[in-house]
Amino acid sequence: MASEAKRDETSGGSWLNNPEVRGVLYQVLTLALVVAVVWTFVHNAAVNLQQRNIAQGFGFLGAQAGFDISQSLIDYPKDSSYGRAILVGLANTALVAGLGIVLATLLGFIAGIARLSSNFVIQKLATLYVEIVRNLPLLLQILFWYFAVLALLPSPRQSLQPVSGWVFLNNRGLIIPEFVWTPASGEAVAGGLLVAILLSLGIRFWARRRQAATGQRFPTGWTSLGLIVGLPAIAFLATGSGLTVNAPTKSTFNIAGGTRVIPEFMALLLALVIYTGAFIAEIVRAGIMAVSHGQTEAARSLGLRPGDTLRLVVVPQAMRVIIPPLTSQYLNLTKNSSLAVAVGYPDLVYTGGTVLNQTGQAIEVIAIWMLIYLGTSLATSAFMNWFNGRMAIVER
Repeated sequence: MASEAKRDETSGGSWLNNPEVRGVLYQVLTLALVVAVVWTFVHNAAVNLQQRNIAQGFGFLGAQAGFDISQSLIDYPKDSSYGRAILVGLANTALVAGLGIVLATLLGFIAGIARLSSNFVIQKLATLYVEIVRNLPLLLQILFWYFAVLALLPSPRQSLQPVSGWVFLNNRGLIIPEFVWTPASGEAVAGGLLVAILLSLGIRFWARRRQAATGQRFPTGWTSLGLIVGLPAIAFLATGSGLTVNAPTKSTFNIAGGTRVIPEFMALLLALVIYTGAFIAEIVRAGIMAVSHGQTEAARSLGLRPGDTLRLVVVPQAMRVIIPPLTSQYLNLTKNSSLAVAVGYPDLVYTGGTVLNQTGQAIEVIAIWMLIYLGTSLATSAFMNWFNGRMAIVER
């Protein structure tokens, strides 16, 4: 107090010479400037839209869309609304992002471990994959898979048959058998699968506590696999085996029946998985190298085999280094899926762009895009932060 009084006395007592007051004043002025700039942009946009007689608001979402979508995971009748079309695009984005995250993680872990292999050929092949793929633009890779690989496949009449009579591959996509469930069997199998997953989680929790208390391990992996396969199978048999397999059949000019995976989806998924997998491989390699070599030597001195050492000792400790950058790669993969517009895959951006062109509701459509991608990113980050906390090493 004495020093402040002395400082005020020295400076003439002006409140402008008080650093705390100046700090508050600068923050208020900055906030006012930001609000003024935002208000100016919003006001100008509203005035311009009124001058061009463009309606504002989200009422257009209920109007009839009037355009078709090549792939739809949910029902999309011809009289569907613009809101339904955007929902179809969101489902397609979720499909490619979900599958891409799972497959890229598997590929990245395999390639990352392979880069540390003592086998010369495997180590060099993994290095070659990482160095080539991660240094090429993703858009270029999407175009490569679509125009230079999938477009060069034979016509339906000369389709490749990886599984003769069941799976056909041609320039119109991949045709696989379609499984049609009766309502009773479908619900029973889904219920059995849900129960199996819950039981597996419970067994895993119990096994961890048992191992912490007694040191004895329980085969949770094989037990979970048996439950996930066995319970749905029992439910399926108990409900009368209500399943019809609609296998594709080859005719003179085309292939009828089955389910078709369009080439746009295949090109996008391949590019996203291979591209993101290269970055994840480097993250995995860095995480493993961050674990002290003494941990490996200690595990081997206890008689653990190299595979068990990697699975039980090295990788669990490396996960605390791997998970934070892995989260960024998951977010990048989800956002990079918007490049689907380059090959015409009907994702959120593609269908939203069609809606924008037909309605002119640019601000509203862009706001929907931003809201969905922001929500998806925040949800992914929240889940990975929770998972990171679960994987953290708890010290005594």
